[in-house]
Amino acid sequence: MSTSNNSNAPHVRQDDFATELIDRANLQLERVLAAAKGEERLREAMHYSVFNGGKRLRPLLVYASGQCLGLAPDQLDAPACAVELIHCYSLVHDDLPAMDDDELRRGRPTTHLAFDEALAILAGDALQALAFECLVHDSTPDRNPQPRLDMIHALAQACGADGMAGGQAIDLAMEGTRPDQAQVERMFELKTGALIRAAVMMPTARCPDLPQTERQALRDFAESVGLAFQIRDDLLDIEGQTGVIGKTAGADEAHDKASWPGLFGIEAAQARIDELSTIAANALKKLSGDTAGLLWLGRKLVNRSY
Repeated sequence: MSTSNNSNAPHVRQDDFATELIDRANLQLERVLAAAKGEERLREAMHYSVFNGGKRLRPLLVYASGQCLGLAPDQLDAPACAVELIHCYSLVHDDLPAMDDDELRRGRPTTHLAFDEALAILAGDALQALAFECLVHDSTPDRNPQPRLDMIHALAQACGADGMAGGQAIDLAMEGTRPDQAQVERMFELKTGALIRAAVMMPTARCPDLPQTERQALRDFAESVGLAFQIRDDLLDIEGQTGVIGKTAGADEAHDKASWPGLFGIEAAQARIDELSTIAANALKKLSGDTAGLLWLGRKLVNRSY
């Protein structure tokens, strides 16, 4: 991905900036989980599932999108927490024996092994509900409730039947089949891309006057990066090592999953990632705000090694 289009943006070392925002997201998540009520063992499973070494890429996308739109971090804490709670819930459920049946998540036992299967299901359910509580109780002073409602709507769409859950259902249905590229990428767009798109687009709810061209540019960036991210994930499943990627390598092949490189080849997968990276970088050039954070994150998402 090429350099940012905004030459007037202050030079900030993006690694340091990201570390500050990860710390901020973790602090907010700790506060949200500490305030949650309920049975103690369930709350322990919820905390275990959220604080298990996650990279916080989705909260970072929320903050970076907000930076591009000129929003302050405290206007973005609620959507940043909400999107990460949804992501964490999805991983707990994805790892269950009835789904991907994984034993490791980020180098630690998956929630259903660290606790038990029933409690893992309930922890995922509770994290999903808590995500929407974050948005409902957002402390940002809004006279107009519409931005909050728009963020709730965006997140609900991203994790529902026409989003993450629907994509996971298609993924399960594709096991043992030979789908074409369009079918695989549509599944990826729902299973993984919808939540990444929501992370980028939720801050736009606080910018009702944002030009449609810029709104579409953010969407194009998010959708391209989201698809490239999942193709990279498939590549890591083939080329990565369990101790590095933090989950069982080769799981896609073992479950006869519809993997992009497994179906169309490793070289073709990398070429597709490069193509999508170019599309994402070109989308950022259409934005008038500070895109340094989004550019850095885009690179991070599509070039990661774990």
